[in-house]
Amino acid sequence: MSSDPWGRVDETGTVYVRTADGEQVVGSWQAGSPEEALAYFERKYEGLVVEIGLLEKRVKTTDLSAKDAQAAIDHIREQVDAHHAVGDLAALRVRLDKLVETVESRREERKQQRAKQSDEARNSKEALVAEAEQLAQSDQWRAAGERLRALVDTWKGLPRLDRKSDDELWHRFSHARSAFSKRRKAHFASLDAQREEARKAKERLVAEAEGLSGSTDWGPTAARYRDLMAEWKAAGRAQREHEDDLWNRFRGAQDVFFAARSSVFAERDAEQTENLKLKEELAEEAEKILPVTDLRTARAAFRSLNERWEAIGHVPRDARPKVEGRMHAVERAIQESEEAEWRRTNPEARARAAGLTGQLQAAVDKLRGQIDQARAQGNGSKADKLERELEGRQALLDQALKGLQEFGG
Repeated sequence: MSSDPWGRVDETGTVYVRTADGEQVVGSWQAGSPEEALAYFERKYEGLVVEIGLLEKRVKTTDLSAKDAQAAIDHIREQVDAHHAVGDLAALRVRLDKLVETVESRREERKQQRAKQSDEARNSKEALVAEAEQLAQSDQWRAAGERLRALVDTWKGLPRLDRKSDDELWHRFSHARSAFSKRRKAHFASLDAQREEARKAKERLVAEAEGLSGSTDWGPTAARYRDLMAEWKAAGRAQREHEDDLWNRFRGAQDVFFAARSSVFAERDAEQTENLKLKEELAEEAEKILPVTDLRTARAAFRSLNERWEAIGHVPRDARPKVEGRMHAVERAIQESEEAEWRRTNPEARARAAGLTGQLQAAVDKLRGQIDQARAQGNGSKADKLERELEGRQALLDQALKGLQEFGG
């Protein structure tokens, strides 16, 4: 018979292992010596030790699931409980029990970790939904659209929640995106309609502008072009592919008209500048008529100069008042000389002037007498009133006497 601290072989070849509950049969060995039998079952024990050690390492260092770890523990425990090895089987059970505790601890940690991750994912998705719902009301179409696309990518990178919660949040998220897309589509549809209306309006403006480009009715046409420009600005922008072409046509039509007008005005300005020079010469010649000494000669000379003046034509607008004023001054001087001559040679006017002067002189003399009489009677208020009346009559008399002198006496 052969034995060691954990087992023995009896004379029949039966192998036993010692446990706390007494000896348990390991197996029967008939092929060799008892020592070989113990050595064989001791190696099986060492194999279990290695297997448990490897499993302990996997549980601690890998992401082995609790389910798979428990299955491996159960498999080893079956071998230990079957007593098919010689060694300290109780020590192996202790290690397996501790390993079970480790797996359960890891299971709980992972459960808590998953719960934490789930809470974080829920919070993140709720934040994404809240932002998406806010963006759904935005009119910043480009920026909001890009942000919504970024939110979708973020959503895809987050863990799934329980099906009900995940579906509810996704429904709100998707609804916000759809609402934004619907509003954006409606906005750009409206914008397209407005731009189409603008295109039609600008087509009409271009047609009119091109029709006016050959006009020589400079003033009214230039004014109409200003009106067309105001209408162009009020029409809004057409589609990008039409706007530039329409503007080039519109602007080109204006350029044709204003270039032609500028050319004509340049010629006219040159002609008017020459006219101004000629009229200034005539004005200088007319001023030599003054002072008038011979009315008949002065009238004839001015008439000749005026005929030549009228034949010359227009001068620049800003120079017109000054040069025409010089001619008008000469003309007024001649007219004043004519009026003075008429007064001197008109007997009826002289008689009327003399008669008026006589009447006024008589009235003045009468008032003076009345004033003297009132003061003699001590009636000062009446005298003061008559004095004021006398001042007015005297002024009229002085004026009449001056006019009478113009008649030569």
